Amino acid sequence: MPAKIVVLLLALLLGLQPVTTDLYLPALPAITEGFGAGMGQAQLTLTALLLAFGLSQLVWGPMSDRYGRRPILLWGMAAYVLASVACAFAPSMAWLIAGRALQGVAMGAGVMAARAVVRDLYAPAQGANVMSQALTGLGLIACACAPLGGILTDTLGWRVALLALAAFGVVTFGLLLWRFEETLSQANPKALELRGLLKSNWQILQNPTFRAWNALSTGSYMGLFTFLASSSFVFTRSMGYSKTAYGFFMLSMSLSYIVGTFWCRWMLRRTSIHRTVGVAAVLTLSSGISMAALAYAGRGQSWYGAACVMGPIYLYMLGHGVHQSCGQSGAVAPFPERAGTASALNGFLMMLGAFFMGSWLGTQMHEPVLALAHGLLLCSVFIAVVAWTVVQRHGRAAPQVPQVTQGARA
Repeated sequence: MPAKIVVLLLALLLGLQPVTTDLYLPALPAITEGFGAGMGQAQLTLTALLLAFGLSQLVWGPMSDRYGRRPILLWGMAAYVLASVACAFAPSMAWLIAGRALQGVAMGAGVMAARAVVRDLYAPAQGANVMSQALTGLGLIACACAPLGGILTDTLGWRVALLALAAFGVVTFGLLLWRFEETLSQANPKALELRGLLKSNWQILQNPTFRAWNALSTGSYMGLFTFLASSSFVFTRSMGYSKTAYGFFMLSMSLSYIVGTFWCRWMLRRTSIHRTVGVAAVLTLSSGISMAALAYAGRGQSWYGAACVMGPIYLYMLGHGVHQSCGQSGAVAPFPERAGTASALNGFLMMLGAFFMGSWLGTQMHEPVLALAHGLLLCSVFIAVVAWTVVQRHGRAAPQVPQVTQGARA
């Protein structure tokens, strides 16, 4: 496959995450009111999605190592389309939660395989650059998702907004069927043997390079999820903004993330991946401290508004564009023979962290602003500590022989 096609397909597959969450978030308060549900049930539609997403990758990863990336991607995207239609026509909150869980299972196939494809085609250092390009595409998709979700919810209702997820799935499925070529050079016939699978996951977990980069990507995603899970209530309920206005706040957040991915590539051309992450952690920590300081200083004050939330979030997303590009590619880099399994384990641990963060947020949403501030501060401190310690000490993967394709050379 030409390099541009690889990046486009990776962007669409990784873009399943913002499509499934960002486009849905503006509709979340309306869904909650429509079903007469509480905030805890509303949060469950996100946490169920993420838990299913994380757990499914533990199965999809070894399956892709056994049968190849292409069949897993096609089956996964077909299931995603069906699950999205089921969510759009859900007759109750329980049905919607079940549909979101199925969406998470299907989404796991696409996102896991995307990370594995990067390791199939590229050496570790080049993989971080390619992942950054794909995540720029993810950012562009995310820019459109939240405003589109807000506009569709305000004008046509939340069910139409959820149908847009099915439309995205149909487009992605069609492009995969048309242009995606198998990237796994040699299938592993023993990838699904339970004993070998448990041993393989344990060996990956014991690898200090994997643990370092996984901790970085997991902590960074937990901070993002904190914002995603609480922001619709912060802006539409606590501050009184419309769903459309909230969508444009999310768009601006995605733009700062795109800038972060470009900055990541600029830094990687000039310095090491470890120094790049260390510098980005300064922005991340500044974000958490400023968010908490403004939240406490502005309690009950008329001057506290959207700028006090979005300013720190812009800083966080600049760092997130670096931490995800480097963290996801770095976690898989030591395992060219088991890229699917390593990608799956990394994805599972990221979503497990987000699940626990979402469960905690569900108990704190009586004060959404403080819940956001506390969660972001905690994640920011964790990211900075990881970036300045274990990544610097253990983040260097052993040199690997790159599997170079014509597309990789291009």
